[in-house]
Amino acid sequence: MVKKVTPRQTGLKVVALCIGLVGALAGLEILSTAWLTIRDGRYIPAKELFATSRNTYIQDITGSGGSNCRYIDTMFPHPYLAFVHHRDDPCGVPSANDIGVLGDEYPVVRNPERYVILLAGGSVASQLGQLAQPGRRSFLEEELNRSYISPTGKPFQVLNGGVGAWKQPQQLILMAIYGDFIDAVVTLDGYNEQYLMKPGLNRRFEMPAVNYLGVNPIVAKDGFASLAMSWFMGRISGWLGTGLTGHSHAAYLLASALEQKPADHNDGFGARTYAAMTSLPADITDSPAVYMDWQIAQYAKYIRIMNVTARDFGIKSMFFLQPVPAVDKVLTPEEARGTPDTSYGPRYVDIVQRLLTLRERNIEVRSLLDLFKDEKETIYSDDIHPKRELMDSRGYSLMANRMAHEMASAWGWHTKPQH
Repeated sequence: MVKKVTPRQTGLKVVALCIGLVGALAGLEILSTAWLTIRDGRYIPAKELFATSRNTYIQDITGSGGSNCRYIDTMFPHPYLAFVHHRDDPCGVPSANDIGVLGDEYPVVRNPERYVILLAGGSVASQLGQLAQPGRRSFLEEELNRSYISPTGKPFQVLNGGVGAWKQPQQLILMAIYGDFIDAVVTLDGYNEQYLMKPGLNRRFEMPAVNYLGVNPIVAKDGFASLAMSWFMGRISGWLGTGLTGHSHAAYLLASALEQKPADHNDGFGARTYAAMTSLPADITDSPAVYMDWQIAQYAKYIRIMNVTARDFGIKSMFFLQPVPAVDKVLTPEEARGTPDTSYGPRYVDIVQRLLTLRERNIEVRSLLDLFKDEKETIYSDDIHPKRELMDSRGYSLMANRMAHEMASAWGWHTKPQH
């Protein structure tokens, strides 16, 4: 005889199941919080972990956890520049201009009412050169107009020519396309470029960041399933950082695991072709010293080409090598947490020292490595970007001041009288 289950018994089972589930989730949250506290050496709220798991450039673009749009969802393939931002719904960046960088639209002819400087580079160049808030201009443009008189006597205008993860030769390509309407070109780079010089990577210096693969439709030829899975997992990861789950340490760990899911490296047409395009022969890659020499020579080559092209355009050019947390900065505890790996420091110093020899060819290369050497307070908010609150940033203010001074000294600009 089958024993009847009463509604009361069914209700008790549901309650017990719910209590068990809540208990399991609570236990998971406690264990996750404990593990992260041990890992970080202190308790950090989950909301802060979600915010700091992405660098400030990505936070700016994606809303630092207020949206489930991934960074790659804000990007669009460019026929020459590999990848740029777009401004289309639902994940577009409203401040993106027609060519996909953040800030003023690019003109098609020279503006007689402005002395126009194109600032090219990666995300640090973008934050230095983009408009920070309504009614204010960029850090570099405001510093130039506050302190110096342009050769034409007209106000300076700085055009942002930087996008996160851009590296040479994207700066060269940008100038080659748009350099005929500017008065000067300035680059600020080095950090993204040094990644291609890691021993064992063995890829051509020109290989773009992985964002290129994320926005390139040819990847779909190797299977839509992998592409769809990556998109789906990215959306879940973004969703976990919003709402109630945005306060959960367990959700943070799950989101981190989803974001770090390795790409599906199949052997399809796109994968084989891309590997061939970006590879180097064994006689270069077998020797770390030869590989380093080759990569630095490529970096120097693009600076030299930019310099020659600028002269042909009749414009000024200067090339700044950016400061990094791993060199000439005593890191605060906050900076050390944001930069767990400083092992690239000696390699970066070597790169900078070798590129500075281009000055023997009358190429205006400048090092900013010592910019923060006397700064005792926190300058960096992550592994490369200075802290900032809109237009309040000691790091970017010092950078703008130094760069403006270097340009004025080299190019003979007059200082404005200070009242």
